[in-house]
Amino acid sequence: MAVAVKLEEHFTYADYLQWDDDERWELIDGVAYNMSPAPSRKHQEFAREILRQIMPIMDNSDCKVFFAPFDVRLPQKNESDEKIDTVVQPDIAVFCDKSKLDEKGARGAPDFIAEILSPHTARKDLTVKLALYEKHGVREYWIVHPNDKIVQVFILNESGKYTTAEVYMSEDTIAVYTLSGLKIDLSFFDTIE
Repeated sequence: MAVAVKLEEHFTYADYLQWDDDERWELIDGVAYNMSPAPSRKHQEFAREILRQIMPIMDNSDCKVFFAPFDVRLPQKNESDEKIDTVVQPDIAVFCDKSKLDEKGARGAPDFIAEILSPHTARKDLTVKLALYEKHGVREYWIVHPNDKIVQVFILNESGKYTTAEVYMSEDTIAVYTLSGLKIDLSFFDTIE
């Protein structure tokens, strides 16, 4: 399995802003990860269907949904944007605290993130990002496995740790913990080849 290219220097958001717009990068604790190549057709179909099911509830909600590429800056403390060394582009992110949103994207953890695995990013999404999102307080993290047609759901508990993943398949409907009243029907898994 191929892994996203990782550069071994320490970078910040100030560096990130200088990079070529034709390439997608993420920074995690100062380490740069190349997001190329573009997501596959199947990856896009999974993301589109989850977004389609989320969108109707957004009309009557204070929450906002965004999809990649959308920069989410995750500061360690109160450092200036230029010194932030973690910037991710989740496939789907929902923010219910609008004060985290700005012209650059968002500063602070989303309430909900869904990452759709691809061969180039799977290891990072399953390990590095899982720990990162837990550390920064993302309340609900979904890891969607398009090839296996399953979803792992992690919920942040009262002590700031993710619960053991619940696993869902195409015959399941998932009640979204962070978005009251929203249920995602996974039957669409069987329609995507």
